[in-house]
Amino acid sequence: MFKTALTALLMLLPAFVSGSEPFTIISGSGERSPKQPQACVDSRGVAHVTFGVVADVYYCRTGVDEKPSPLGAFQVPNMSLGMRRGPRIAHAGDAIVITAIGGPQGKGADGDVLAYRSLDGGKSWLGPVKVNDIEASAREGLHAMTASDDGTLWCVWLDLRAKRTQLFASKSIDQGASWSKNQLVYQSPDGSICECCHPSVATEGDSVHILFRNSLKGNRDMYLVSSNNKGETFGLGERLGIQHWSLNACPMDGGMLAIAPNGEVVTAWRRGNTVFTSIGKAKSDTILENGEQPWIASNPSGTYVVWLTKRDGQVRLAKLGTPNSTTIAENARDPIVAVGERNESPVFVFWEQRAGDRVSIECQLVH
Repeated sequence: MFKTALTALLMLLPAFVSGSEPFTIISGSGERSPKQPQACVDSRGVAHVTFGVVADVYYCRTGVDEKPSPLGAFQVPNMSLGMRRGPRIAHAGDAIVITAIGGPQGKGADGDVLAYRSLDGGKSWLGPVKVNDIEASAREGLHAMTASDDGTLWCVWLDLRAKRTQLFASKSIDQGASWSKNQLVYQSPDGSICECCHPSVATEGDSVHILFRNSLKGNRDMYLVSSNNKGETFGLGERLGIQHWSLNACPMDGGMLAIAPNGEVVTAWRRGNTVFTSIGKAKSDTILENGEQPWIASNPSGTYVVWLTKRDGQVRLAKLGTPNSTTIAENARDPIVAVGERNESPVFVFWEQRAGDRVSIECQLVH
């Protein structure tokens, strides 16, 4: 029934979505349900994908001419998983690097950012190497990672070494084999930034940009903090959006950022029940649609945004600058979109698909 309805739905999709149906990467049920897909796309247009199943971190590749064959890569005890927690992946030179947060006790009692790397296309993995230099300071379980054009890896996370939530970062210039002394990027004048919203990081040239949700004067607004000298120093955090979001709680929704071909920072994030996009650090925003959990990616073919109408709801997809948005899945959670650098590189959308107690990781290729 679901496949039949999905086929009919795909016939109505706008021209920038491929006519092929989504395909399943892996499925499971109950405790062994796969969760939190993440991906990066290499110069050949192949997506490198990771996700978690309990303590197992999986890896696979997929593309137009390559079907996924996911295999367990390594284990992270008590891995943080769910609600945008989970492993992250980047491609640095000839290395594939995956980070995840776990610890001996888990459940918020402890947690370190652990980095693993593969130099043989995912056949074997080296590690772990601990990224945070204070034991258990990453126990909130929320982090992000990316690779710059020159192969430098950047990892950012919510850090609790000071007994309050701060934004920390570290970089690796040797494909994840070692990581720099941790750097405090931002601390809220009110004590803590938003405690349960994931940060995001993007780099280009000498610039490093980090998106996070702040907690300041009773508001849970999105902030952007940037460096123009390869992370040697970071500027002051600047608020995004025209209005504040007055909220005495954490929405667990951190948004996402990307670098457009012209070098501008583009972001997608939630305020209230609405998804917004913005360009640069100006206090401006553009309403996309009602929804939550947005993700954004950009390459010369365009800037793409995915989001949920609600958790266990529809995955919506839009290409900025076009009048159309569309539904590509139902009963879904936590979608992401990933693109390659080239104009002709495919655009990939991944998400968790729900059907009773069964969960699958799905992928849709977009033109």
